[in-house]
Amino acid sequence: MHWRGARAGARGAFSPALGAVLVAGAGLLAGGCGAGARQDASEPKATYRMRVVRASFPALQAISRPTTLALSVRNTGLRTVPNVAVTLDSFYYTSHYPELAANKRPVWVIEAGPGTIPRRPVESQAVSPPGGGQTAYVNTWALGPLPPGQVQTFLWRVVPVKAGLHTVRFIVSAGLAGNARAVATGGGLLGLRSTGAPVQGRFLVHIAPAPPPTHVDPNTGKVVPGARPPTP
Repeated sequence: MHWRGARAGARGAFSPALGAVLVAGAGLLAGGCGAGARQDASEPKATYRMRVVRASFPALQAISRPTTLALSVRNTGLRTVPNVAVTLDSFYYTSHYPELAANKRPVWVIEAGPGTIPRRPVESQAVSPPGGGQTAYVNTWALGPLPPGQVQTFLWRVVPVKAGLHTVRFIVSAGLAGNARAVATGGGLLGLRSTGAPVQGRFLVHIAPAPPPTHVDPNTGKVVPGARPPTP
């Protein structure tokens, strides 16, 4: 399955054991809260049919030029998805430069993540707000229940900061505790037949080392592509 500026589908190079990772993470969180109820106690153990209906991320980008990654997911099953979530694995890379305080360095800086930005108790200006979809899991955003037939859209406003050719992989989940599993649908007259594969995909993106030249058109006052023509 192909999208403009993206390649995504039920099969791809990205197939992490997301459920196992999330279950392990939930166990650690429960352990840190003392002898309480299990963190995954309220998440049903079931399979939910889902499908990516939109995947957009420009294939050609440039350093310091803001852009948007968009994913829209449809619940193609008959039950409400407990908590639709998306995990991205490639907004950061590992640097081996000596004596770094942290070896995780950004490929894209996230200016705003998915979800409504929470209201603050006092008047303030947010810098790179995480969005209401942020979770305790690394690189995972969740936007709550998704009823049958409905579509949920995840949007990331980002700024590229590392030039080169990069692959961004994503996987969609039906919950955060590992009990609710999302499976892709496709084929058949309506495209609703379950394939049993994870709901995942990828984007191939080239980030140029410098923004393309632009200039202000003196006749219109608008910013237009290309270098400013020489003054006669």
